[in-house]
Amino acid sequence: MEIFQATLRLEPKRRGVHLVTREILSQLPELSHIQRGTLHLFLQHTSAALSLNENADPDVRRDTEAFMRRLIPDGDPLFSHTLEGPDDMPAHLKSMLFGPQLTLPVTDGRPALGTWQGIYLVEARAHGGSRQIVATLTGVTR
Repeated sequence: MEIFQATLRLEPKRRGVHLVTREILSQLPELSHIQRGTLHLFLQHTSAALSLNENADPDVRRDTEAFMRRLIPDGDPLFSHTLEGPDDMPAHLKSMLFGPQLTLPVTDGRPALGTWQGIYLVEARAHGGSRQIVATLTGVTR
């Protein structure tokens, strides 16, 4: 059984739902050595999240962002935590709803994702900056 851990960096993205599967996997060459195991991804931020969803139709990403903006609008007078601007507390709530982590099975050196599944960064800040993910890979090597 092998265990590998690395901190990955995602390029800054504007607010929205971004497919980041390739960006993450390109930073994990060790994944190719795992015959079967798990990949755990933990986002080290409180104003963004990770999600798994359809990777084929970009409308899914746009519709998810539109829904989140309606559900938790920027500048809602309900919020008192606005230290970093009107998107501050809404970003924290969106992060809590989607969550900071994913655990994926690994089979033959790749995440065992479904045909239409991809890994998403849900960027809840207008200007979130680069994001860090701690990736922990555990499994049986080839």
